[in-house]
Amino acid sequence: MKRVMIGLVAVGVLGIVLLIGGWVYLNMTAGTGEASAAISAPELTPAAAAEVTVFRIVPEESEVRFVIDEVLRGSPYTVIGTTDQVAGDLAVDLANPAHSEVGTIRVNVRTLETDDRNRTRALRSFILKSAEDAYEFAEFQPTAIAGLPESVTAGEPFMFQISGDLTVAGTTNPVTFETTATLDDASRLSGQAVATVQYPDFKLTIPNVPFVAGVNEDVRLELDFVAQAVDPAES
Repeated sequence: MKRVMIGLVAVGVLGIVLLIGGWVYLNMTAGTGEASAAISAPELTPAAAAEVTVFRIVPEESEVRFVIDEVLRGSPYTVIGTTDQVAGDLAVDLANPAHSEVGTIRVNVRTLETDDRNRTRALRSFILKSAEDAYEFAEFQPTAIAGLPESVTAGEPFMFQISGDLTVAGTTNPVTFETTATLDDASRLSGQAVATVQYPDFKLTIPNVPFVAGVNEDVRLELDFVAQAVDPAES
């Protein structure tokens, strides 16, 4: 009996040591979550057209989110991560909307925040590895746009699909975003783009946590954007 008790105590002590070690490692490798520089993306230079207006995403008025469901302490729970560090250009051809373009959309995933400090640190350290400079950004490179209307009227939403290549933590997969946009006025474009991906497709691994029974493989990606018209002299 004494040996059994000693063994149980030893296992308990080992568990505590491993827990403390994991906590220390997490804090040492997660970084501060601060961006290395102000967010930016390659500027879009559309084909010359009199009615084309380039709109640039305004980070302060925009938000990127990921949404994923899990079972936390026996109950369903939805995890949401957010950041406003997103950049990119959209070119709207008012004379022929089908000729409109979307440039590279870049997100600083290092700055994603959730409602739990340890979960946020795990994102940066283990899951997205965004504390590493090589994985600080996720990028979406559009390859095709479908479903654009024949005309765009200020104040009226229009829907379309943007297909392209999404790169997260060094892995690239094709993704299509269902998009709704509104030309609020001649200088402002707003809208939302939504897609669902599966995190294993991007070779992402979520660490096992004792009080999390399961994590859904589906991840909903959402971008709420506001973009301001760029002065042609400045673009």
